[in-house]
Order: sequence, then structure tokens, then C-alpha cells
Amino acid sequence: MTPTISLARLRANIEALSAFGRQPDGGGISRFCWSPSHEKARAWLIRKMNRAGLATWVDPAGNTFGRLAGGAGGRLAGGAGGRLAGGAGGRPAEAGGRATGSRAGKAGGRGAGEAPTVMTGSHIDTVPNGGPLDGALGVLAGLECLQAIAESRSAPRLPLTLAAWSDEEGRYGGLFGSRCYTGRIDPKQIGAIRAIDGDRLVDAMKRAGFDARKAPGAKARPGAVSSYVELHIEQGPHLEAAGIPIGVVEGIVGIRRFRLTFIGEPDHAGATPMARRKDSFLAAADYALRARDHVVRKGSGRSVTNFGHIEIAPGVSNIVPARTTVLQEMRELDAGILARLDRECLARARSVAERRGCRVRVERVSRNQGVRCAPRVMRAVADACDALGLRHRQMPSAAGHDAQNLAHVTDSGMLFIPSMGGRSHRPDEMSHWKDIERGTNVLLHTLLRLAR
Repeated sequence: MTPTISLARLRANIEALSAFGRQPDGGGISRFCWSPSHEKARAWLIRKMNRAGLATWVDPAGNTFGRLAGGAGGRLAGGAGGRLAGGAGGRPAEAGGRATGSRAGKAGGRGAGEAPTVMTGSHIDTVPNGGPLDGALGVLAGLECLQAIAESRSAPRLPLTLAAWSDEEGRYGGLFGSRCYTGRIDPKQIGAIRAIDGDRLVDAMKRAGFDARKAPGAKARPGAVSSYVELHIEQGPHLEAAGIPIGVVEGIVGIRRFRLTFIGEPDHAGATPMARRKDSFLAAADYALRARDHVVRKGSGRSVTNFGHIEIAPGVSNIVPARTTVLQEMRELDAGILARLDRECLARARSVAERRGCRVRVERVSRNQGVRCAPRVMRAVADACDALGLRHRQMPSAAGHDAQNLAHVTDSGMLFIPSMGGRSHRPDEMSHWKDIERGTNVLLHTLLRLAR
């Protein structure tokens, strides 16, 4: 029997998940990884996976998985440090706690005689005051696809695995879970990872019942994943403006984040002549404007930069700012251009600081490499669109996604659906339900193709 998705069930799941972390005023969603609302959402997701007939587990990095066995010897993979959450001898996690079970397994790993898995997924953490679809759509659409396949009693040749990656949004550096899973995390740096407000990763994970020092143990065995495909909202205006329902992602931008601290001197804000001041805030503001202009003029035309956080000390109106810290992010698909913009902007920061009588200290927060999507996955998405009679176009992803880390260990790709008004990372983020249905159907047919 040909699998068929249920839009009504998918919509109900999207609306149910959006309640976790919803602000009291009914506005946006703040569901940070490792927070109580996130852990309750994880437990809810595990219960949904179990009811869909999936074997579920959580790995040491906090990634949550559900697997549907395939017809070529696929069975639940075992592995270092992962814990079953249900199915295959496990039990669901309690609300707010992490998944537990009676057997340990390598999350998404591959044991002797096991077929590599076709994987899909995204994340369930959000930005502050975010919307209901960023990340959540990819997880819940993947769940709907696997549940539809299980209900059809069809057995794809390869097993299928759904992943909900931890801390994609970057409260603790970004793409943490998929970096651990693909072996792209430096164990020595874990103790130093912290959020903007100073909360340490090790403390956040401990509160949720995890040991951050064991997170690198989530690394998958070589050959564990046959391919990876992720469904996501575009988060931009291009598909909607063109009237095209599906975007076949050709590449994902690289992202670099760094914290720049401009150090001047505190002085009396009334008695110190303007020409004598070493104002760290003016140095930071001057640099921000010059960096933006430089990225626009010297980038690829798609290069972008953003300053999303600023701290001023002492932070009062009658003292010249002695220390100003800004958090800068740059994005670009071409690795060479991104590296050049990085060097040139930091050189400009030092030049601006010197001209204004200040110093600047640079701390690199994270560095994610841009990647090209696998032609095999892109073809599978395009073929699924053709089979469903849906127009599609190739396009780059201007946002970072876990798929870019998976690209280092397997054939990886993505598909986009239109975002209403191009809006994302805000409470009114949404896509038309018809577009959600189309995208989920394309994902379903793509998974079936890849699992053959």
C-alpha cells in the first residue's frame, strides 16, 4: 500500500509542540535547548515516536532519535553511551527528564550486519520569542512520514531514522548536537562553551540530566548513515515571491561568529572634552557600520553580517564607556570569500580601535563551514517533485542547518517550502498549510527513493 500522510495529524502535532515554551501573553516561543520547556517537549516527542511504532533513544549529546526498521536487515543500532527511550526494551522519558531505558545503544550508529540508515530530521529548540515552524516542521514532518510508512506496512530496503538535534539555534554555539554526532566537536572546548548570558553548557546539560563531557561519545560510526535530507521553511521571501512550492537546496552557508570587545578608558562624561575621550562604544559603533559596508561592497552579493548583542560597561550615562562588547555574525556560501571577509573585517576592527585610542580583543565563538548539497539527494528531491507535479527550483540556504554537518559524513541535502512574507525568527513565522502538506509529501517520496 502506498504511504499517505495525514495533514490533520501533522497540524495537530505542530500546534501541540508549539505550546511548549509559549510566552504567557500568547506571543512567541522561547524553547531553549536543555531548558525545562525543551525537556518537556523532548519527552512529548519521544511518546509520539513510540506511538508511531519507532524505536527511540537519546544520545550523550542530547540528540533524540526514532528508527523504523528496513527490509535489508535494519534493526535498532547500538552505541556508546546512548540510552533507549522506548521500543526495543526501553521506556518513554518522564516529562522534563531525559529518556531512559534498559539497553544502551549508539545513537544512530551502525552495528555489525546492520544496514546504513536513511535519516531525516531537524531540531525542536527555538530562538528567543520565535515561531512554531523553524526546526519543528522538519522533525514533525519526518515523524509523519515514518508513521505513514509504518502504517502502510511497506518495508523500505534501508531503515529510516528521525533525528531531533540539540541546540541547533546556537544558545551554546550552534549545531551542537550534529557537531557531536559527526565528530566535529573539540572535547577540550566543551568546558568553555557558554551562552550570551554566561550560562555554561556543562551546567545547562547537568540541569537536564546530561554530562556535557560525554557528549563527544555521540559520534556515529563510519557508514552509519546512507543519506540525510531535511525539510525546512525557507525563512526568506524568494519561493513565495516566485510562486514556487519547493526549493531544492544546492548549498548551505558557512557561519562565523565572534565576540569583539573594544577597550577604552572611563572618564567623566561632562568634564572630559570630546576630543580627549577614548570611547569604547563609539569605536564599536564605528566598526559595526564600516563592517556592514565592507561586507556589502566586497562580498559576493549574498554575503551578510549582523550585530545581534551589545554590552556596555560601566553602562551609565555619566561615565564614558570603558568597555563595549559586540557579537558579530557573518554568513556566506563560498568558503574562500567568507575567510577573506573574516580577515578583512577583523583588520578593520583593529584599525578603528587604534584610530579611536582603544584596543580590541577578539574571541571566536563558532565557525561552521559552508557546504554543497549532494547531487544524489538533490535529484531525489527533484524527482519526488516531478512525480507529484510540483514546480521546484534550486537555491542556496542563507541560514545554517544541521544538514551542513551531516554533509561531512554522508550524502546530505535539504528542501524548502515558502515562508509567509519571508518571515522567520519571530512570533508570526508561518507557512500555508497547503505548502506544509506539499513539502511533507515531497519529503515522504524523497525518503522512499533514498531508502530503495
